[in-house]
Amino acid sequence: MPRNTNLYVAAAATAAALLAAGFSTGGGPADGGADDGAPNPAVSSAADSASTSAATSVMVRSAPDPAASGHDGAGAQTQPSASPTVTVPANPDLGAPPQTHVLPGDRDPQFQAGAQALRRAIVLDKPELARPFLFPLSAYQQVDSAWNPADDYRNRLPAWYGLDIRAAHDHLGANAAKAQFVGVQVPEQNAEWIQPGVEYNKGSYYRVYGARLNYQIDGRDASIGVFSLVSWRGEWYVVHLGPSTRAADTGIVYDPRGRG
Repeated sequence: MPRNTNLYVAAAATAAALLAAGFSTGGGPADGGADDGAPNPAVSSAADSASTSAATSVMVRSAPDPAASGHDGAGAQTQPSASPTVTVPANPDLGAPPQTHVLPGDRDPQFQAGAQALRRAIVLDKPELARPFLFPLSAYQQVDSAWNPADDYRNRLPAWYGLDIRAAHDHLGANAAKAQFVGVQVPEQNAEWIQPGVEYNKGSYYRVYGARLNYQIDGRDASIGVFSLVSWRGEWYVVHLGPSTRAADTGIVYDPRGRG
């Protein structure tokens, strides 16, 4: 989990122009804690190989809008009728048992439920709906080598996750209620089994970059990138929806593609 990435220096310069854009393209809760400024992602996905072009297409939202947490967004409209309400299976002890060396898939019911919960969170501007799809704290404590993994987790991961979800909602703009969930593409061929010590970790896991959350808007394909997924006991979880390091507590839409 490399903790230093310089791919997103351009985000601030492009934010103003990008905030005016609609949702993007094809193929692919926040407890609001404050970042301590030290890029230290436990299952940090600061890919040195991540596409530098993504830095030119990010969108930012500097802080959660307190008013947004109490409404459904996009004129208080409900979720698109084509996307059913889903429930992510509750499992409070996800991280209690030890890790397994099972490569996750993207077709099982738990993953699909998590992916749809993420879509709903973006469409409705309600990050808390997607919280179960975030890598669990109890697992993070087993793999991260920080002196206090629990504090490191709480100070960064849920807060950034929520900001990124809200930035994605802003990116959809007036088209948010029209976004139809298609699925999540996970490039499993790119998944790597990360050994202890490689990414500031003390435990192993599969990590994959480049998953994409796919939508259709008005019949056109659209997607946003998911910066990194990490495995725990044979399931994929989001560790970073946007980039794993950033200069400030801002939400970032990672590598959006297409036109909404």
